[in-house]
Amino acid sequence: MKKKTTKITTLSVFSILLLFTQLFSPIQPVQAEETNDVVDIILLQNVPEVDSEITDNTIALDALKIFEDGHFELVTKDLSWKSTNKNVASVDQDGEVTISGKPGRTFIKVSYGSFSDRIAVDFKPDRSKKKRGKPDFTAKLVKSKGSQYDIVSHAVDGMTLKEKIGQMLMPSFRNWEGENVTEMLPEIEALVKEYHLGGVILFRENVVTTEQTAELVSAYEETAEKYGLLLTIDQEGGIVTRLQSGTDMPGNMALGATRSEDLSNQVGQAIGEELQSLGINMNLAPVLDVNNNPDNPVIGVRSFGESPELVADLGIAYTEGLQSAGVAATAKHFPGHGDTAVDSHLGLPEVPHDLERLKEVELYPFQQAMKAGIDAVMTAHVTFPKIDNTKVISKKDGTEIALPATLSKKVLTDLMRKDMGFEGVIITDALNMDAIEDHFGPVDAAVRAVQAGADILLMPVGLEEVAGGLVDAVNNGDISMENIDDSVERILTLKIERGIIKSDVTTSLADKIANAKEVVGSEAHKQVEQAASEKSITLVKNEDNALPLSASSEDNVVVVGNSQIDKLYTEMKALHENTTLIRSSEPLSADQLERIENASAVVVGTYTYNVSGRSPSSQQMQLVNQLIEVSEDAPVIGVGIRNPYDIMAYPTIDAYLAQYGFNQSSFEATAKVITGQLNPTGQLPVTIPSYDSGVLYEFGHGLNY
Repeated sequence: MKKKTTKITTLSVFSILLLFTQLFSPIQPVQAEETNDVVDIILLQNVPEVDSEITDNTIALDALKIFEDGHFELVTKDLSWKSTNKNVASVDQDGEVTISGKPGRTFIKVSYGSFSDRIAVDFKPDRSKKKRGKPDFTAKLVKSKGSQYDIVSHAVDGMTLKEKIGQMLMPSFRNWEGENVTEMLPEIEALVKEYHLGGVILFRENVVTTEQTAELVSAYEETAEKYGLLLTIDQEGGIVTRLQSGTDMPGNMALGATRSEDLSNQVGQAIGEELQSLGINMNLAPVLDVNNNPDNPVIGVRSFGESPELVADLGIAYTEGLQSAGVAATAKHFPGHGDTAVDSHLGLPEVPHDLERLKEVELYPFQQAMKAGIDAVMTAHVTFPKIDNTKVISKKDGTEIALPATLSKKVLTDLMRKDMGFEGVIITDALNMDAIEDHFGPVDAAVRAVQAGADILLMPVGLEEVAGGLVDAVNNGDISMENIDDSVERILTLKIERGIIKSDVTTSLADKIANAKEVVGSEAHKQVEQAASEKSITLVKNEDNALPLSASSEDNVVVVGNSQIDKLYTEMKALHENTTLIRSSEPLSADQLERIENASAVVVGTYTYNVSGRSPSSQQMQLVNQLIEVSEDAPVIGVGIRNPYDIMAYPTIDAYLAQYGFNQSSFEATAKVITGQLNPTGQLPVTIPSYDSGVLYEFGHGLNY
């Protein structure tokens, strides 16, 4: 196999004549090939980091142009493909290999001008399975070996320090001069290029419609110069759902209530397919925090539940679904944000447990996800004093504070890398959150995070200041170049594994939009949403068989509540026409109470997300207990719209349903359960305590009809 791997350094007579001619000719644009920038071509499937399998006796091979500075690009034009033994496998001129069916070996060769590469294809008996009689034949690729396939190291070697640091930065452009960013702006394009950004995170403000999102993402892709961008989003499902036109999947705690790995996998795959169709290639999901603290204000229903095993099983199923669609998955928030009572967006939480307890509970799902091959892990802005008791001085008020996990080498390098063996990408949680921004300056936070072992800095505060500060930190020895190189290698490896590579030919915008419109919000995905929602609804209490309602058409059902109550009312009215709504977030007036007197049933929806919201003394909970007191004959049915713990504030209610989120299909499922059209099957993924330190309902509890 001949390869052109060296530059011509002496000029031939022809070259001199050509140069003389060009000096006296009009200046023409110079193409990469004309300046000998391309130094090799290789098959992507020969790269060690790429794991490729032949399925259904076919595989599409990809070729990479390797440039002088080490960067690479998918090439589709001007290629020539050949099989040395068509009896084993043939190849068309698009690189599509088809197994012919006869045993043996062939080499698939690709040529691009004077450059070429090849890979072996074997079709041989599968000796791994002990089987009597004629063995099964299997087809597999056999990689070629050589230093030329170490494209990640070569790329890093050819980068400038500024380019390397750019790969580690992932800002958001949620707004620009007070306006939501829904299309590419010249100022943003300039920043992506100037700082050689490796990624960008998108928010709900950026992704309004399918067509607009596809256009914006495509513009970002085109703006990236040498390496593809990690185009990232928080599309967890449930209460953290960014795509405004996407399928509104139920969240993790709803999936925890289903106890179904299959449904979790389907949800992950559907989310992945929608993101992939839009060009979004990395999802900051799933949440693998174990929510064993009912007072947690930031995780809550974003967690699969309080059981480490349940969180691990469903989290891995979700991850496999997501990654099967070609989208990178991210486990968060390491080492665990579940047992906290402070929101790290607003303060600095602490988890006081020792390492032994952490390994049994908080760390368990992360360890299992790492073993299962998750792409990335996000850090938590939480202190873990039993792991790292380092104290630093807060720049907010000069007090002494503990070092959060995001900035701790003992957590990220010693625990995650060395002890737990994680080799993928470590990404920080947003560096503009109060837990970090309040106590550390933008540059100090960024430098500390990189020193600790973070590869990607999410949402750094001030691109110019942070990028310049990191360059200075390397130049003055505060950060080693080896540290930077290791991070960039991991980032490029992730991009290669997920096919995030620049190409000489891109799909037309019209085709991207057409494909996205078929995938995003598709009927198949809506069916997954409905199935997960219906299986999640949990009947927690049903005193005197208050449910299902046996109301006649003349009977009046009154729906009461405030936040998200319109959705519940709409679904109840669709199934029982004689349904009315009282909108209130506080105890009812005398006039409103008169309407309750004539009701055959009262359905009250409560919406809470923190401790004060579900306190019996809150206005909303006083309302529910008022309804219980005044409604003597009509049953009062409570619906915990978001938080399953709501019943703690009104334990004497006649019946109670936990819904875990506010997507429309969950309200529809709840209405079906109330009216008897759906038999509830959900099981509590958390324990519901009582206010006297006892337990109201155990983990796993769930009634049905």
